Amino acid sequence: MSHQFIYTMHGLEKTIDHKKILKGINLSFYPGAKIGVLGPNGAGKSTVLRVMAGVDDKYEGHAEPADGITVGYVPQEPQLDNSMTVRENIRSGAVELVAMLKEFDEINAQLAEVVDPDDMEKLLTRMGEVQDKIEAAGGWEIDRFIEMAAQYMYLPPLDEGVEHLSGGEKRRVALCKVLLQKPDLLLMDEPTNHLDAESVAWLQQHIIDYEGTVVFITHDRYFLDQAAGWILEMDSGHGYPWKGNYSSWVEQKEKQLAQKEKTESALRRSLQRELRWAQMSSGDRRQRNKARVKRYEEILAKANADDETRPENTLVIPPGPELGQLVVEFENVSKSFGDKHLIKNLSFALPRGGIVGVIGPNGAGKSTLFRMIVGKEQPDEGVIKIGDTVELAYVDQTREHLEGDRQVWQEISDGVDEIKLGNK
Repeated sequence: MSHQFIYTMHGLEKTIDHKKILKGINLSFYPGAKIGVLGPNGAGKSTVLRVMAGVDDKYEGHAEPADGITVGYVPQEPQLDNSMTVRENIRSGAVELVAMLKEFDEINAQLAEVVDPDDMEKLLTRMGEVQDKIEAAGGWEIDRFIEMAAQYMYLPPLDEGVEHLSGGEKRRVALCKVLLQKPDLLLMDEPTNHLDAESVAWLQQHIIDYEGTVVFITHDRYFLDQAAGWILEMDSGHGYPWKGNYSSWVEQKEKQLAQKEKTESALRRSLQRELRWAQMSSGDRRQRNKARVKRYEEILAKANADDETRPENTLVIPPGPELGQLVVEFENVSKSFGDKHLIKNLSFALPRGGIVGVIGPNGAGKSTLFRMIVGKEQPDEGVIKIGDTVELAYVDQTREHLEGDRQVWQEISDGVDEIKLGNK
C-alpha cells in the first residue's frame, strides 16, 4: 500500500536536563526520498533519528511512521551480538527471511523421505508458498549480498566472532545487517565514519539505488552531494527541509543569508538612526516622545534576539608541561587477539611537540595502539616507555569514560564549581 508520507512529525519537542533540544518540529517524509541531515553539534540531529527509530519515546508531540512501515536504524555506536559470528550477525537482520530459507531446506529434506501421496501433496503446496515468499523478498540473494558486502566493505572474516572487532569493523557489520533487512525507512547516524573511500563509494551507490526512504547524518560533504536529494537542516532545535543535494543547499542558503544580511543591515541603520535621535533629544522632548524611545528598545531587543549564533566565550587551551627527551617509545611491540595478529614488532619514538596522525584500515590496530599507550591494553611482547613528565589524555571512540547520569558541566569540571585553566 502506497503512502503520501512515510513518516510524520507534528509539534515534536524534546527536552533534556531542562534544555529544549527539539522545538515544535513539523515535518513529513516522502517515500523513496534520500535525506541528508546536517547542522552543528547539539542541534538535535541524532535525537531526531532516535525518535524516528523508536529508540527514544520520551518526547512531546506527534511522531510516527505510516501504517505497516518497517524501520531500520544504525546508531553511531552499534551493538552486535557477541555470541554470533560476523555472518550470523548480518543474517539476523533478515530473521523472517532466514527462517523461510530454513523451512524450505527442511521441506526439501522431508520430500526425500515421505511416501504417502497426500503428505507429498501438502509438502509441495507448502514449498510453493514458501518459495513465492522467498522470491518476492529476494531471499535467494542473501548469501550473495553478504559475500559482496564483505568484499566492498572490507568486513572481517565472516565466520569470525565479533567480540574483539574494532569500532570501525563493528560499524561495517551493523551497516550490512540493516541493509540486508531492507526496511522501508532506513536511518543511519554517521554511516561513513571509519569507512575508506572504496567502501564509502559502494555505500553511496547502494543508497542511491535503494528503493525505500533513507535519512542519514553525515559530515561528508561529497557523500551528501552525491547521495542526498533533500537536505534537512537542524538549527537551534528547529528543522528546515531543503530540496536538492548539498551543493544546491549551499546555493539556497547563501541567498537566504544574503537576504537576511540585507534585512539586518536595514535593522542596524534603523537602530543607529533611533540611537542618534535618543542621544540628541533634550529631556523634555524625550519625555514627550516615549514611544520613540520604546521603539529604539524594541529594535535593540530584536537585533539581539536575531543573533543566536554569536559566540559567548572564547576557550583558550594552555600548553601542557615541558616534555623531556622521552615522550612515547615502542620497542619491538607485538599484540594479538586470539589468532588475529594486529601489531608485530612495532618500534617508534614520538618527538616532542609532534602532531601525529594514525591511519589504516579497520582492524589494523589503531585503537589498540592508543589503548596500549594509555595502559588499557598490555603488549604480548616488547616494551612501551612513557616519559616521566608526560601527562596522557585519551578520548576513545565510544566515550566509555563518560558517566551517563552526570551533566555536561559535571563531566568537564569533574563536579567542582570552578576549574583552573592555565593560570586562571
